[in-house]
Amino acid sequence: MAASTVPKLALRGSQGLWLANGYADFQEVKEFPRESTPTCKGLTFSEDGTLLAWTTEQSLKIVKFPSCQLLYEKEHPRLACLQFSPKGTYLAAWEPYRVNREAQSGIPNLHFYNMETGALEKSLFQKKQAGWAPQWSQDEGIMGRSVNNELQFNENNNLDKITQKLHVQKVTEFSISPCTEKYYVAAYVPGSKGQPSFMRVYQYPNFGGPEIALANKSFFNADRINFHWNPKGTSFLLLTSTESSDSSYYGDQKLHYLSTNGETSMVHLGKNGPVYSIQWSPESNNEFTVVYGYMPAKATIYNSKCEPLFDFGTGPRNEIYYNCFGNILCLCGFGNLRGNMEFWDAKKHRLICQMRAEDTTFFSWCPDGEHVVTATLAPRLRVGNGYKIWHYTGCLLHHEKVPSDQALWQVMWQPVPGGVFKQQPTKYKPIDSSLVPTEAKTEAYRAPMSKGRPSQPLHTYEPASNAKPAQNPENMSKAALKNKKKREARKAKQEEEAGAERAEVPPTSQGSSQGAGFVIPSTGNPEIDKKIKNLVKKLQQIEKLKEQQREGKTLEKNQLDKLKTEDALMKELQDLTINS
Repeated sequence: MAASTVPKLALRGSQGLWLANGYADFQEVKEFPRESTPTCKGLTFSEDGTLLAWTTEQSLKIVKFPSCQLLYEKEHPRLACLQFSPKGTYLAAWEPYRVNREAQSGIPNLHFYNMETGALEKSLFQKKQAGWAPQWSQDEGIMGRSVNNELQFNENNNLDKITQKLHVQKVTEFSISPCTEKYYVAAYVPGSKGQPSFMRVYQYPNFGGPEIALANKSFFNADRINFHWNPKGTSFLLLTSTESSDSSYYGDQKLHYLSTNGETSMVHLGKNGPVYSIQWSPESNNEFTVVYGYMPAKATIYNSKCEPLFDFGTGPRNEIYYNCFGNILCLCGFGNLRGNMEFWDAKKHRLICQMRAEDTTFFSWCPDGEHVVTATLAPRLRVGNGYKIWHYTGCLLHHEKVPSDQALWQVMWQPVPGGVFKQQPTKYKPIDSSLVPTEAKTEAYRAPMSKGRPSQPLHTYEPASNAKPAQNPENMSKAALKNKKKREARKAKQEEEAGAERAEVPPTSQGSSQGAGFVIPSTGNPEIDKKIKNLVKKLQQIEKLKEQQREGKTLEKNQLDKLKTEDALMKELQDLTINS
């Protein structure tokens, strides 16, 4: 592969800013003008990867690819955040708001640089850092900003003219859909004084009241929200969260589905607990995956009707990442988990491999859809900083460590234009690699009294399973319906036989009582009745242990010894009942 088509990694740390080849030779890109100052920040690429911008204490720098030449350097101190418009026409830059003490007036702190001329074209006011970035449509046809309880829109990158306004009292957040044919705007207003929060979806520029909105959803208990649009921009998922609740210290979360055709519904999750991660499939506008529930967390694929299609079972995971083609997804467990990574064939719902990258704080797919980078970054972790490059089949290809007296703050793949890489057939066999993952193996603490006893797993994980909704008998073919009846009859027969086996206990007599599959007869002799009752109690305990063993639970040595006494107990019980 030519060096120009090998994806690059931008790396920022206490050593400054530099570029490295993502794979092949993994070497630093010598043509890139390395930034040696540790004060660089605001690192960002344009969406096609042709521009890279960052800031230092004194200036703004922009490099153009593939030449790696410095395109612009502007003296502009205090800049903290940067963002390119979707087509790279503008670079938006934000700095902390401040006041001119002499004039007693604020200084504009949101700036727009024209990437064709390099000129500072417009400066506006944006006091808060939260939500500072303006939002563009994918074709840059419109740009929107939230200003004093109203949404202001500019068209065709004309920053001097506000063409439309959407006035919604106390609007706090909004989102423009990523589609290009029609522009949709979702606006959120939090509730107050017993009034519910609400979300409205409009088609630009048809703004107005609830009667004009394409979709309208109201709900209580929403302190924070997050938008998740599907690839086409025709529907989105809305995650609402509360700071705290009566049932959980961490608050409650609800997941809602809204469509631009007016459909709204709630996504009913199969396990209680927080929602960790949500992602739409890049190749489908009708499938999304959610990781949710108390640990071990569940992961489920849903369709646009919010019906479960496939259940990945439970496991130590809290994040999900699709590659750019949508054919492979990775379920990860980072943060307070031990770095477990499960790579799945998203089409066949088949596990490709499972591996571990401990102390990982960052994960990202390479634009080729086959490699990933995991990194340990400061300030989240200040020890063992560095990054690793893997192939999704489980091979570790490169491990770059940062010296112990230095820090790595950011790792970012350089984006590539669409069509540079093609989707490759999914592999299940690991590729060749000279590196072998050498993760530190640590054992769970065991009390001194437990030595010599078989260890018990902390969690019992549920396996993956098909979670498609049951088919309606009215829509089933005759053959499918016939097979379904056969399966039900076979299951009923098995249950009947199992019940008959459980009923094979000594015959009852008048005044007997029953408990959990065993009959406790009354003989009229209090001493014998007491012995029989104790025997039946032990047999009931054995039956429970056998049930746990069938479910896959590992029994301890004393429990296994108790199972071996079943025949002797049954014989003793029969002797007592017969002789009495």
